[in-house]
Amino acid sequence: MRFFTIRGLIVGAAAAASMGLAGCAALPSLHERAASYAFDDTASTRLGEMFSLEASRHPGLTGIEAVLDGRVAFGLRMRLARAAARSIDVQSFIWHADETGTLLFEEMLRAAERGVRVRLLIDDVNTEGMDPILALLAAQPNIELRLYNPFVNRGSRTMGILGDFGRLNRRMHNKSFTVDNQVSVVGGRNIADEYFEAGEQLSFADIDVAAVGEGVRAISAEFDRFWNSASAYPAGLIVDRGAALGRAEFAARAQAIGASEAAARYRDAIAQTAQGRGLLTGNPQLEWTTARVVYDEPEKTLNEEVLREAALELMPRLKAAFGSPETHLDLVSPYFVPGEPGTEAFAAMAQRGVRVRILTNSLAATDEVSVHSGYAKRRIALLRAGVQLFEIKPAATNLRARAEEIGKHSKSGLHAKTFAIDGRSIFVGSFNLDQRSIKLNTEMGLVIDSASLAARLSAIFDAATSGFAYRVTLGANGELEWHDADTTLREEPESSWTQRMKVQMFSILPIEWLL
Repeated sequence: MRFFTIRGLIVGAAAAASMGLAGCAALPSLHERAASYAFDDTASTRLGEMFSLEASRHPGLTGIEAVLDGRVAFGLRMRLARAAARSIDVQSFIWHADETGTLLFEEMLRAAERGVRVRLLIDDVNTEGMDPILALLAAQPNIELRLYNPFVNRGSRTMGILGDFGRLNRRMHNKSFTVDNQVSVVGGRNIADEYFEAGEQLSFADIDVAAVGEGVRAISAEFDRFWNSASAYPAGLIVDRGAALGRAEFAARAQAIGASEAAARYRDAIAQTAQGRGLLTGNPQLEWTTARVVYDEPEKTLNEEVLREAALELMPRLKAAFGSPETHLDLVSPYFVPGEPGTEAFAAMAQRGVRVRILTNSLAATDEVSVHSGYAKRRIALLRAGVQLFEIKPAATNLRARAEEIGKHSKSGLHAKTFAIDGRSIFVGSFNLDQRSIKLNTEMGLVIDSASLAARLSAIFDAATSGFAYRVTLGANGELEWHDADTTLREEPESSWTQRMKVQMFSILPIEWLL
């Protein structure tokens, strides 16, 4: 999900230029901010004792379990927070104050009240209207809340963007949830209803991995790099503490959510899944393997000079970790904007015999029409080179079934960011293969040596056109066609003429670098 619309971004940038709005409010000094780091003496905690023996049998390796069900992903985070004995470290691009977000905030408060050190690092771009909750959290003993690349003007995000576009256009998109430096959850999910299949109108298909063992220490080191970076500001320096929501009021809000009939159905749905039962009772089905944490350096979000330093960026690190595909590449990205260089690279792979398959959102499934335009303008070139394209349908079959179970969302889209190379390794994380992830945002994820996970991703592509995705091809006349079982369509499926018109309009604008 994008933090502001491309239309608003373009209008804002144009207005700033025409009005001469180059000034910005000064950020506070970080002179008195104290550095802190992950605890490394947590083997005797409940979670440490649960996994330390198994980890000792697999030295240097990471135990991994993939989590595709959003309900289980939420339940896992809740369980880990309740099991915390020493520390909770959470890094997130979005943390909404909706039902799931409120319940997880409440667990952070309860953990702090029993003596757990809680460090929350949240990108500030999606926190509008949340200052009373942020002030409450920041005021609690044992909770440290830092806002990444914050808006100084709390009254108007638009005016902030107008006055400081160069800085505020760069965001921290990383996501991790680590408890006691023993267990971590990494992937594409933000903290909000739509990412946990609890949204009333919209839910996203996504993927996390739960990790124990060697990789957790590397995830904690990445968190510390961002936590102590020049862009992480203690919330107490940014928000008005006097406007803090009362602790009792917030607890009552969380209690009301947890006591609702909808919450009861949601809890039942979690408990009824086999993976949910295993993860929530401390019996995960772990695969022990090599896992490498890759990430952008936080300095990437500071200035243009830093952006030119490729050594700070995730993309070269991904290439180094994976190597070049020799036989096949399966790539899933909700926002796929390869640009000209990326298009040429994928085309070159396909032309040398690598099977390249890409799954992204259809126009009807995407939540960002402008981003779809950056993909749509590259489709024909990719297909001519032999790249295979698949576009997920809105309300995909598996999510529709889950909606019926818990009486929730009416539309679903793709949000997972993952790709597998040669059936041997897979990436799971926050990185979209788009221009914003490559050049503007910071990202992170795990490169995992796992033939089994790579095979699971391959099977998704094999089954793509059986119900949840369209296969896109070129027809005899060179025009695009969408195939669904025995049906062939010759315009963007399930889309409106206004959506298609917007795609055409955005496609001719010079905005690809922003997408």
